Amino acid sequence: MFRRTFWFTTGVAAGVWATTKVNRKLKQLTPESLAATAANKALETGTRLKDRAVGFALDVRDGMAQREAELEDALGIEQAPELPAPRRITAIENTTYPNTYTYNRNEDH
Repeated sequence: MFRRTFWFTTGVAAGVWATTKVNRKLKQLTPESLAATAANKALETGTRLKDRAVGFALDVRDGMAQREAELEDALGIEQAPELPAPRRITAIENTTYPNTYTYNRNEDH
């Protein structure tokens, strides 16, 4: 009698365990769950790529500054050259026909 009860209880426990495992796996394979999982993975990958890109950009900037300092030392440049003054008059000025251009794209058709 005890042996039958033991095996019956063992069978019920194994059935409950297997049913629970199968139901969990089925819930993971629903379209909504798969979409959520894919979205989470994409966000993680995007964040990881962004962090790597920012780190790379910072490394490049540091390398550029270092190389610029080396070139300045090699060429004997102590100060950055002064930039020319900004223009006060526009290079091309249309005084004959001011504001004749319209943004109507249908006027040529």
